[in-house]
Amino acid sequence: MLDSLFTLHNKVCVITGGSRGLGYFMARAFLQAGAARVYITARKAEACEQAARELSEFGECVAMPGNISSMEEIDALVSALKDKEPAVHVLVNNAGVGWLEDLEDFPEQGWDKVMDLNVKAPFFLIQKLLPLLRAGASAENTASIINIGSIAGICGATDTFSYAPSKAAVHQLTRNLAAELADDHIRVNALAPGRFYTAMTEYASSDDALFQEEIAMIPLHRWGEEKDIIGPALMFASNAGAHITGQILAIDGGTTLVR
Repeated sequence: MLDSLFTLHNKVCVITGGSRGLGYFMARAFLQAGAARVYITARKAEACEQAARELSEFGECVAMPGNISSMEEIDALVSALKDKEPAVHVLVNNAGVGWLEDLEDFPEQGWDKVMDLNVKAPFFLIQKLLPLLRAGASAENTASIINIGSIAGICGATDTFSYAPSKAAVHQLTRNLAAELADDHIRVNALAPGRFYTAMTEYASSDDALFQEEIAMIPLHRWGEEKDIIGPALMFASNAGAHITGQILAIDGGTTLVR
């Protein structure tokens, strides 16, 4: 029974922002869990294709480069997927961006860019992929959408004036869509990571004073690592999470306990 809970055997998975960081980790884990194919997107074509080549060591990984912050690119991605697959079983909306700026200097561009990629893109990608997700869903084997939120959308945070509201919006969008799509046997959940070692957080991990300050504040006294994201992601993607929908799971070492 345990072996059947976390398998992704014969499942087709799509992961946005899959060329590096959390997206890359999840793509590798899904392939190792037996996924039939994993499609990854990334804005930089060369990086996306290189990641797909590396990940293909573990199973079939297909690169689909594109900037999904535009409706044209979303349509192109969905069209390409429809040409290749009759159904999609797992969608991970991982692509995201941040913008750090003082409140007085925060530009409109920093608001629109973050909201477009972090909130608008997941909504419309889900909308456009609904036919494939419905085709991959049944009462016995539900389809799964995993949105990547953040504890920044739960706690108060400075300097993240567009990022934190965008992630709070992702969390609420997750709840709304979970209710909307339950009758279609499509589960919708969100992972809300705290600090992980990614390109987006390199500014903090490379500043020893800031890094040590953060480590001291986190109850478990460390940042998240690859294994910390892939376990919860596999649970939500597989039958292990078959009775879970509309949930926001903080993966933060206990940070939300003290902030």
